Amino acid sequence: MSCRRPSFLLFAILLLAASAAAADTLLVANKTDHTVDLVDPRTGESRATLPTGEFPHEIAVDPDGRLAAISNYGNRGAPGNSITVIDLAAREVVRTIDLGDNTRPHGMVWTEKRLIVTTEGSKKLLVVDPADGRVVHGIATDQEISHMVAVTPDGSRAFVGNIGSGSVTVIDLAAGRKIKDIETGAGAEGLTVTPDGEEVWVGNRGADTLTVIDAKSLEILEQVPCKGVPIRVVSTGDGKRILVSCARTGEVAAFDREQRKELVRRKLDLSTVPDAASRLFGDRFGESPVPVGLVISPDDRKAWVAATQSDVVVVVDVVTLDVLDLIRTGREPDGMAYTSDD
Repeated sequence: MSCRRPSFLLFAILLLAASAAAADTLLVANKTDHTVDLVDPRTGESRATLPTGEFPHEIAVDPDGRLAAISNYGNRGAPGNSITVIDLAAREVVRTIDLGDNTRPHGMVWTEKRLIVTTEGSKKLLVVDPADGRVVHGIATDQEISHMVAVTPDGSRAFVGNIGSGSVTVIDLAAGRKIKDIETGAGAEGLTVTPDGEEVWVGNRGADTLTVIDAKSLEILEQVPCKGVPIRVVSTGDGKRILVSCARTGEVAAFDREQRKELVRRKLDLSTVPDAASRLFGDRFGESPVPVGLVISPDDRKAWVAATQSDVVVVVDVVTLDVLDLIRTGREPDGMAYTSDD
């Protein structure tokens, strides 16, 4: 017994370590706290709160689910220029990537070998080697406020939402060059590529529309009405539904992808925090909880919506949009990501 017990204990320790590394995790960036929470999506409890740079905005997880990157956007007076990289199993910061003159990093996608990130200050889409922090390509969008980015499933093209220009810039990632700009509507921001790689859906927050683009021909297929400042757009994993967070009206809406019409809309009945007026959106949207960040579970059953002016993440049913739970967060939750043990 005495010689077998150490082996058993070692096995148990390794099993626990593997479980910790593989556990489902909801990552939430708290902008005003300059932190990221690693949340257990089953219980809503934070497993760890880690420091980031100033005013973290968006999060991307590597394909293996081991590392996460957080863009440090900075504030109006002091633009950020870094990305914080964390080890999800160890729950610690392992690296800070300095982007130099490429300021206000924001939207990100982590492809197989590269980190794709927008930088509003330099009007570029960067292709970064996450291993050494080297900028492999800096591709000019030459558009105003290049904010969010989505990438096709095969990693060949990127689509950048340009708020100030009301356009989407299409980038050839392999060649490292810009293909074209597509005028979609005022305030083009949140966007998603459908899982089959066939369509791009773009939320035009100033126009209150969703633009559907053919991802191959780059032609606009349809303009779909979506009231309430559509600010984030996400496809379900099966590609049948498109979920949209609407900042002004404090709602979440679901659209049928094939029919391109709104199916259901649900208001988030939440109070705003006392210091809401001093935050990024100020009182621009009145008493709205200002839902922004939006992610969907791998099984397409639940979605998490970050209510930036209420300091909660709202858990909703993907089909009905009924509220299932509330998760308390740090101050001003926004960008989120989900990594699964499946």
